Amino acid sequence: MQRYVAFLRALNVGGHTVKMDHLRSLFEALGFERVESFIASGNIIFDAPSKDEAALEERIERHLQASLGYAVAAFLRTPEEVAAAAEYRPFPGADPVPEGHSLNVIFLKSKPDAEARKKVEALRTDYDDLRVHGRELYWWAHGRSSDSPIKPGAFEKALGPGTARNVTTVRKLAQKYAG
Repeated sequence: MQRYVAFLRALNVGGHTVKMDHLRSLFEALGFERVESFIASGNIIFDAPSKDEAALEERIERHLQASLGYAVAAFLRTPEEVAAAAEYRPFPGADPVPEGHSLNVIFLKSKPDAEARKKVEALRTDYDDLRVHGRELYWWAHGRSSDSPIKPGAFEKALGPGTARNVTTVRKLAQKYAG
């Protein structure tokens, strides 16, 4: 069995609300074991016999859409990959994150190619530092991310679908499940 962390996108938005106990039951219905949720923002930890992440993501997404009635994207990482994302320090000035700033990790489906990386470079502003590392985009907003001049959808246009988590959440997940 392989342990995974599923980062789910668009789970509790647009008037939709999914209780974590219900979400856990949806993962259990797929035959996954040791299913847990971590804070109420669409982070599910589970064991699965398959090591084919892309197939598992697709299976989870189909099941959630059929069960919930709307699309929910899934981004899988092993606990070791979550730990690596948590340990990576892309911006020396953001460790610790300065008061009033935000540092987010955006989990992507695949590692961006050179063209996608160029698109990300073009999004940088004085307010926003961006760094691609592996299958993650690190976004340091020098203030609230909601005040960023980067328009909604710009990251997805450059890199494809992704889902963001505050670095504090990623580090807590790593501490709990990768140790």
